[in-house]
Amino acid sequence: MSAPAAVLRPAASLRRGQLAVILLLFGGYAACYFCRADLSVSTPLLIDELARRGVKHDDAIVHLGTIASLGVLAYAFGKLFLTGLGDYWGGRLNFLIGLAGAAVFTALFAAGGILPIFTIAWMGNRLTQSVAWAGLIKTSSRWFDYSSYGTIIGILSISYLVGDAVARWAMGLLMAHGSGWRVIFYFAAAVAGVMLAANYLLLRESRTELGFTEARTNPLNLFADRSSRPASIRSLLGPLLRSRAFQLVCLLSLGCTIVRESFNLWTPAYLHSYLGYVTSSAATVSAVFPAVGAVSVLVTGWLSDRLGVYGRSLVMFLGLGATTVSLLFLMSIHPDAAATWLPVIVIGVIAFCLLGPYSYLCGAFALDFGGAQASAISSGIIDGVGYLGGILSGNPLAELSVRYGWQGVFVALAGVTALSALAAGYLFLLSIRSSARLRPEAPSGGT
Repeated sequence: MSAPAAVLRPAASLRRGQLAVILLLFGGYAACYFCRADLSVSTPLLIDELARRGVKHDDAIVHLGTIASLGVLAYAFGKLFLTGLGDYWGGRLNFLIGLAGAAVFTALFAAGGILPIFTIAWMGNRLTQSVAWAGLIKTSSRWFDYSSYGTIIGILSISYLVGDAVARWAMGLLMAHGSGWRVIFYFAAAVAGVMLAANYLLLRESRTELGFTEARTNPLNLFADRSSRPASIRSLLGPLLRSRAFQLVCLLSLGCTIVRESFNLWTPAYLHSYLGYVTSSAATVSAVFPAVGAVSVLVTGWLSDRLGVYGRSLVMFLGLGATTVSLLFLMSIHPDAAATWLPVIVIGVIAFCLLGPYSYLCGAFALDFGGAQASAISSGIIDGVGYLGGILSGNPLAELSVRYGWQGVFVALAGVTALSALAAGYLFLLSIRSSARLRPEAPSGGT
């Protein structure tokens, strides 16, 4: 199609195309979380499975924690070293690789049955999934103007929370009807396979492929004066690594991911072993964390836009401070049949205070830093540094729970969020300083 024809394409057609992209990316990334929630939901069942093979209860917890940690390590490796490929070959391919890996390795996990296969399959699953979010971010930068980054990434950030919540609810129903852990994993693989087919057939790399004009990027991004094609890895990494604000966002990702991954992985086990929930109820009730988080993403996104250029960092500072207080309160709760819903309520409060601010670290912040040229690697570095910390949510947290109980776990997590709140406060101060140099025409909420 000629360039003049592309300019004349009606706005309504572009909106329909953008809506289709949102639905495909949303559904695809939500499907990835079916292939992550399955391990968390199935942990009590897998512990019982290992017990039938002669593995002690505490040893089984540590074994599964080790598998989870190795998976997070593989995920962090992919985030740091593989996601940048999307800036060269495009976001669509990254996204498809993530979905394909989720489906194939989840099915392998179910077909296994021994710890070595569990470990290989889980690491393969997390490694291939590591490139999916950067692919989503890269594709978004090619379809949407910078003026809508906050709204679009807010919507797409809900995908992993909705996917996680729906997965836990659906898997809880399957377990309530007698399904074992293998059925749970095959079910997750099937969901990912369906969304892989849909995105392979319908998702396009850029709106220019359908004859529309190129999407506009934030003029204040670190690559504003560069061409859309990166000259080298150094040209991508240099501006990012020299930015103090970018460094702080990476540190915030580190702290927030430790807490987020801990709740994602261990909430069903906490509800089952500490509060006495049956396994199916523990799986279903654990959906409160991502479900409340989805509401938080919308509320905090809207709030940060209203507060202006430093809105995100201010919301992060307040949210992480409130998360610290909530974790200390959760630590003080002891198992009591008359108060089994109180810990669930507190977990919901933690989700609200943490997950909304967290969602913008590797989303809107990454787009603001990287623009169209480096959005994939920007998102990958922020997320990768975070998941290096997320490794602690597996084996180390399992060891901590065995030695000091859940009270010790929550105190340790409260220390992490307290330090993260201090980092958010510093980022807030930097944002105030930079706002004085922000051009009047730049959108609020940028970095």
